[in-house]
Amino acid sequence: MNNNRFDESTTRHQATPHQAADQGLPLSEPIIDLHQIVKTYEAPSQPFTALRGVSLRVQAGEFVAVVGKSGSGKTTLLNLLAGIDRPTNGAVSVAGTDLHALSESQLAEWRGRTIGLVFQFFQLLPTLTVAENVMLPMEFATIVPAAERQPKALALLDRVGIRDQADKLPVTLSGGQQQRAAIARALANDPPLLLADEPTGNLDSATSTSILELFAELNAEGRTVVVVTHERDISRYISRQITLLDGRVEADQLETAEVIP
Repeated sequence: MNNNRFDESTTRHQATPHQAADQGLPLSEPIIDLHQIVKTYEAPSQPFTALRGVSLRVQAGEFVAVVGKSGSGKTTLLNLLAGIDRPTNGAVSVAGTDLHALSESQLAEWRGRTIGLVFQFFQLLPTLTVAENVMLPMEFATIVPAAERQPKALALLDRVGIRDQADKLPVTLSGGQQQRAAIARALANDPPLLLADEPTGNLDSATSTSILELFAELNAEGRTVVVVTHERDISRYISRQITLLDGRVEADQLETAEVIP
């Protein structure tokens, strides 16, 4: 696998309906449906409202970038999509599930099966090998039989181009390798939706490009990807860009597909 460039035939586009169906998603329903979301945090001085009446839909197979200045509500939005946080008002439906109807334990189980999370600072457990980090979500969700977990972890590490790092501790890897390991971990239970919070924010420009290309490859295979990012050149990889300003959707723009040379 070439980790640094696409094959010349690869295009950045929304996945086909057939690919979306392969992810087990109904084609008539959006994978993300937010209705009039308000999120207010209590603070010692006064309440702070991070999101103000946000409504949007994302169809299965889209590659969406959420952009905006610091404090615009990007990470809050991602946390609501992952069920890490709950809205003050409004309704959040992800992959056909109304998140407000789930208890905390049900949310944790749902998250393990439905969401792949990628963070800016990787959040790999330092005392586990790279392969063990990838296997960890499988052990929590118990979807993958125990005997298949290590082979699957190695296959995922091969998929992201770092199979040779499987037995090493995360501290011995470069930033880009650690982020690839984190992406492999996010794919452990084959979730239909990948959520990434500033996944290139701690990487140099060349490594950032390779990570964005990897996300685009995963999207081209039919997986829905939502990325919170400050990257200026994200448009060549994505199918849609949502801009937040002061907790509201300022712009929602479809991007024109192009061939990645």
